[in-house]
Amino acid sequence: MRQAIDKKWARRPVAVMVSGGVESCVLLGELALSSPRVVPFYMRFGLVWEEAEQAALERYLDRLRLPSIDPLRVLESSLAQAYAGHWSLDGHAMPIDDADVYLPGRNMLLLTQPAIWCHRHGIRTLALGTLAGNPFLDATPAFFEQLSLTVNLALGAELRFERPYEQLTKEEVIRRGGDFPLEESFSCVTPVGMLPCGKCNKCQERRDGFLRSGLPEPTHYATTEPIPPSNTNHRRPTVESDV
Repeated sequence: MRQAIDKKWARRPVAVMVSGGVESCVLLGELALSSPRVVPFYMRFGLVWEEAEQAALERYLDRLRLPSIDPLRVLESSLAQAYAGHWSLDGHAMPIDDADVYLPGRNMLLLTQPAIWCHRHGIRTLALGTLAGNPFLDATPAFFEQLSLTVNLALGAELRFERPYEQLTKEEVIRRGGDFPLEESFSCVTPVGMLPCGKCNKCQERRDGFLRSGLPEPTHYATTEPIPPSNTNHRRPTVESDV
């Protein structure tokens, strides 16, 4: 059964960062059941997986078809200079460990342009699908508190960065979104054409999440080679913007 987020702020117009991963896809769907208007944002930085990720997100939105959702707004900010030589731009030496998937300044970069847009268009809430136990410094409550102070001071705004899933695990979010077309969601840093590779750690996290949720894994991967479930007691959860 589809759920709505039971938050007073969610009953007003809200913007949401979406990447195509299960967390942001479920968040978008739940917000659309509570809010009169949901504005989805996708940020492009020139990263190797963005073409496949954005295409999957657009398929998801087309299948979701909830009237409160605005057309997808795609914003761009090149990282060609700041990330020169980084694996996310050139596709070389792709990471194996969860901690190595971290993108320096990721959430700061994701939120700056959408925050300005929200201020200019009178939307006071910008939501993200950050999960519980996120180990990275730019996903902590302290980071979002400081970012909110800085953004609001710079813009003369009253913008809030909301993280309704910050106490939830990936499998809990998957269960919440079981009635959404999650087969169109996308979590991969080494896609093969337009398909998720099935081998990178983001694909592994996705498989583990569906396994633990008790729901069938709906994803069509580029490889059919089975990957055994990881030892979840020793894995570090990664940042949802779900790269």
